[in-house]
Amino acid sequence: MDTEDLRLAPRPHTAELLRWATEQGQEQVPEGPLNAVLTLLELGDAKLYDGFPELTSALLQELLYERIHLYVQPAPGQDPLAYGAAVRLLVDHQRAAKRLNAKRQQRLHEEAEWQGELLVGLLRRPHLLTWPRLYALLLWRHGVDTADLAAVRAWLDGYRGLDQEQRLDLLAGIEELDQPDGPEGWTEGVLLAIGMATDGGRLLLENRLMQRSYRNLAGLNALGLPMPEELSGDYPAFEAAVQAEALRLLGEWTVPGLPELLLTEYQDLAPEPEGDQVDQYVIDRGLVELPDLAGWGEQFGEPGDATA
Repeated sequence: MDTEDLRLAPRPHTAELLRWATEQGQEQVPEGPLNAVLTLLELGDAKLYDGFPELTSALLQELLYERIHLYVQPAPGQDPLAYGAAVRLLVDHQRAAKRLNAKRQQRLHEEAEWQGELLVGLLRRPHLLTWPRLYALLLWRHGVDTADLAAVRAWLDGYRGLDQEQRLDLLAGIEELDQPDGPEGWTEGVLLAIGMATDGGRLLLENRLMQRSYRNLAGLNALGLPMPEELSGDYPAFEAAVQAEALRLLGEWTVPGLPELLLTEYQDLAPEPEGDQVDQYVIDRGLVELPDLAGWGEQFGEPGDATA
């Protein structure tokens, strides 16, 4: 077992894969997308061989179709097809390591190509956004120096001072999104979906980080080695470390520091709805018909009733 894999933070072998690509004359892939692909695969169900995730069709679909759009936002000038290209590079490396035959390599290549193209469309859908992705687009569009956290805060403060109509006008101006309905397309349902995706994506990432640490702990015990620092404290401290690492990764894939700001100082700009809020939205719009509970108490007996 690679000792680097015994830590909480993922250790994708991005630099090593980029060096291999250069040596082999392979198509160059940007470091950011490649790092995101390797990290998410490492945090998924992929088996590692010499530190590299081993791809299958199911894992490829889970990554490119079901998961990665929850986390990444291509930076200005970055081709969103780079994520599919990163997967194809990993497939080629897997083949060179004799972990794939030629037929499987070709099949995975084809799947990565068309699912990478599909991902480009997914990244353009407003209802599939998360708050970090959305605000990253807004910050970049307005020329904010996202490497300067004070500048990010200043822009968020200014955005907070806008009324709802002004905010929707800014959202409708994001060219990286498909918005046939303009400001009117930013309905309450879309904003609820963004909040739910943000919460769900972050919790999934935290869960994967925890699972990784539990696996690492089992490996350490088997080797007779001490626990990593992140696992040596009490459970609340471990949970805090997991959340901090999840927020760091989310910032790495959008704007560093932004996800934490939205979760702490600017929650009003990035609301994550509770379950009852979602239920009420569904009920108010008649999207579900509730059963008539009248008479159920008499039919089945109230709690504590002798007939219950």
